[in-house]
Parts: sequence; structure tokens; C-alpha cells
Amino acid sequence: MRRRRFLAAAVLAGIVGKSREVKLMGAMLPVSPAKPLPRRRYNDDVELSIIGFGGIVLMGESPRSSGRIVAEAIDRGVNYFDVAPSYGNGEAEEKLGPALAPFRKGVFLACKTMERDAQGAERELVRSLKRLKTDHVDLYQFHAVTQLDDVDRIFAAGGAMETFVKARADGRIKCIGFSAHSEEAAIAMMDRFPFDSVLFPFNMVCTAQGHFGPAVMASAKKKGVARLALKMLARGPWPEGSKRTHPKAWYQPIESLQEAKNAVRFTLSEDVTSAIPPGDLQHFRLAMDLAGDLQPLTSSERTGILEETRGIQPLFRSF
Repeated sequence: MRRRRFLAAAVLAGIVGKSREVKLMGAMLPVSPAKPLPRRRYNDDVELSIIGFGGIVLMGESPRSSGRIVAEAIDRGVNYFDVAPSYGNGEAEEKLGPALAPFRKGVFLACKTMERDAQGAERELVRSLKRLKTDHVDLYQFHAVTQLDDVDRIFAAGGAMETFVKARADGRIKCIGFSAHSEEAAIAMMDRFPFDSVLFPFNMVCTAQGHFGPAVMASAKKKGVARLALKMLARGPWPEGSKRTHPKAWYQPIESLQEAKNAVRFTLSEDVTSAIPPGDLQHFRLAMDLAGDLQPLTSSERTGILEETRGIQPLFRSF
């Protein structure tokens, strides 16, 4: 373990300096000194860092750079890593697998599949395990469940749930979950199966301006399903005709430091275990910095933050 920590520190030498600054809107802005990330309960056996690592961060990076970035995350206390084969047509998996190999026993690795039938899910799970250089994933998820038709296909005879249950029985999967961008689909999924977790956009703008998220939060809590947050630092859709300054984000991420502080405090003050920032290295580091110094919101602060989102178009709205 000492050698591992030494190696992590060595590869970090070129990444982490004494100054804790982040670049937003073209300016370097100071944030609080880096602190180790707290962890929260996922289930009776697992605690996760309150900030997770999204595999999209590694897209476009060299293998060496990917190793340095993952080592930096480990050094900061991240133990939750999430990836999917659809990220760069497998590029994210291919980069994350070797980078994570030295630390694999100490981390919680989540992967996903867009396949809805048993054969397709089995084929994709085998390929993901090979790319990730592991014999199991700690959490396997149905990716981007959006329509009720997705739910029906997953649970039909010959549907992907058959593969998930079999893979959990043979040890290739430890936990079963799903991600969704639809309240209706998310609630329908939880009505069908005792999932370990739901990965969902719990976001201040969506909550205040789209009334999107509270129903899923309530249903998950009632059923004992752990909540993992997406889109914490999403502001809204890219304005029409605007230049996309963050090509790995299909939505417009928050650029104001104060808005970022509000967004992180809001999501992590909700009843979630962990949150995954946008697939942008600067935003990932910013989220770690802000979460390491987290001060939970009071009721009045929460109300004020939600009011400050007035006029911002939400990325999602309630059904």
C-alpha cells in the first residue's frame, strides 16, 4: 500500500501543484485547498466517495495521461468509477481499464449497457469486462432508460434482465442498477425490480425550473434504492447557435464559480450517495475541490439557491 501511494504521488507531480485554481470562463479562479473526499453509504458493505469519476473524462487522453488522471482521483479519495461502452465507442473503457488496474481491489467500478435483450447484454458485458481488464463489475446498469418501451423490453422474456440476474449469480456483477433521464421510466423500473441504485439527474435547475427529480428521489427512498446523481453541474441545453466550449458535454455545463458552488452544495445536500460531474477534466477537479469543503445547505439556503435559478432553461422537465 505504501508503494502504491508513492507511485500515485509520483505520477501526480506533473498534475497537482500547490495552487488550487480552476479555469472557468477563461479565467483562473481560486478555490479552497484540496481536501480528501468524504464517503457515504451505498449499501451495508460499501461506502462511496461523494464525487464519482465519469469515464468520459479519459476520452481524448493518452494512456499515460489517463493513468495520471486516475491516480490523481485515487489520491483525492475517489473510489467510485463509472463508465459505459458507448463513451467514445469503447475508448473510455479501453483507457480506464489499464489506468485503474493498479487500484482495482480498492475501488467500486460501475459499467452500463444500452442493450435491452439478453443476448446483446451478455455480449456487451463480456466485451466490457475484457476492456476494463477485470473479472467483475461492482455495479452493472441499464443505460439511459428513457421510454416505457425500454422497461418492457428489459423485463420481457429473453430481455436483458435475464443476463443481469445470471451474471450476478455467477459473480460477474455484484449490484444491479440503471440510469434514466425520464421520471416515468425510472419509477416504472423501480416498480418492477429491487434495484441496488438509480443514477439520475438530481440537479438544482431541473428541480426548481422543471420540477424534475423529486418524484424519483421519493420513490427510491421509499423502496430503499440508493441514489446516485448525474448532471450536478449541468446548467441547461446549449443555447442555439452557441459555441460548444466543452465538446464532451452534450449540455451546457455551469461556468460561474458561484453557480458551481451552489450546484454542488444543492445536489450533495440532497439524499444522495455520490454525484458524477460532467465528462470534462476541469469540472471534475472543480467538483472534487468544492465537495471536499462541503457545507450542507440549511432549509433557507436551499430555498435561496432554487430561487436563483429563475429564468434558466432546465435540461429536463417532469412528465
